[in-house]
Amino acid sequence: MKPYTSLKSILAEFYPLHRTLVSDDQDKTLEIIGSYMPDSSNYTIETYAPLTPVWTWKVPERFVVHEAYLEIENGERVIDFKNNPLHIVSYSLPIDGTFTFDELQPHLHFNEKRPHTIPWVFKYYERVWGFCLSKNDFDKLPRDKKYRAVIKTEFVTDPKQGFKVATAVIHPEGGVNESAGEIVIQTHTCHPMQANDDGAGVVSAIELARRLAENPLPAGSMSVRFWFGPETIGTIAWLAHNENMIQNFRGSIFMEMTGNKNKIAWHHSRQHHHVLDKIAKYVLKDTEHEERNFADYPPNDERVMNGPGVNVPSLSINRWPYDEYHTTDDNLDIIHDEMLSGATDVAEKIVRIFASNYIPKRTFRGPVFLSGNGLWVDWHENLALNRAIEK
Repeated sequence: MKPYTSLKSILAEFYPLHRTLVSDDQDKTLEIIGSYMPDSSNYTIETYAPLTPVWTWKVPERFVVHEAYLEIENGERVIDFKNNPLHIVSYSLPIDGTFTFDELQPHLHFNEKRPHTIPWVFKYYERVWGFCLSKNDFDKLPRDKKYRAVIKTEFVTDPKQGFKVATAVIHPEGGVNESAGEIVIQTHTCHPMQANDDGAGVVSAIELARRLAENPLPAGSMSVRFWFGPETIGTIAWLAHNENMIQNFRGSIFMEMTGNKNKIAWHHSRQHHHVLDKIAKYVLKDTEHEERNFADYPPNDERVMNGPGVNVPSLSINRWPYDEYHTTDDNLDIIHDEMLSGATDVAEKIVRIFASNYIPKRTFRGPVFLSGNGLWVDWHENLALNRAIEK
């Protein structure tokens, strides 16, 4: 387990990588995460073969970008993937052709509201080709010139280069209690060059794992399973390959966008009144926060965990919305260590209460022989306590 100077310093290691659903940089990211997880957590990376059916979905292929650029006919290069991984639409089809501006325009993406930024655009399943650039740069493109668009991408189906997710487990003091089950902490890793979404959630979860390893839950508590992987399809693929584990899950917390300077927001589980919801409400009662219903905003992996056929009560903790979302402005400048650790504080309190929660069961029949155990209170001495005991 590597030491670190700040949570933000961990994020800085994998933030600039081209992290897509399946890619070399996604693999590097999972390795970096593992290097900071507690040695006792049994951090494990699972690999699934591309195109394998997983429920109603399929495991995606590895996305390899060899080269991608856009040139004006005079040879001036106006977009180059080498300069920023957001310049290409994630999972873009390959292309090599010459186009007029009117032909090219439908394949160019920009953000009207933040004209100085490059947006992050993904087309995992539509399979089109495209580039991303700032609105300011788009406006400078000559309309009367021709352009050469080159995107050399490859979709690899080799099982040895498959789709990866990672898990780790922190057990309570004294080891695993099989009957107690597990609570799952989830974050996603698949957004290239995005710091808050969701690199921030990843490092907040790493900090939670380290705290629970250093100060374990009491003996008999639930184990805490940590999950890192691509959003939505990652959870689907993992659960589809590990259906036998679902029955052991007692609850789940999805953490994302935890580093920006917004107040904490939490989303109820689909059940809404589950004990996990009640604990979250209790933990945050004295903290400025926003309480939301399940899927009030677009849900992420909690919609899988708490969805059909799984239905594990799942909360979401985040600091969304924020203006920099899905643009090059979602960078390390908007990340603050106190926000990252503050989200960890909230998750830790919820986990410690929920994972150690229990309902005492009576082991005797009839009223307890109070006098014989030194517990009787004479009504002459304390009538109120005597009456309370009798009730």
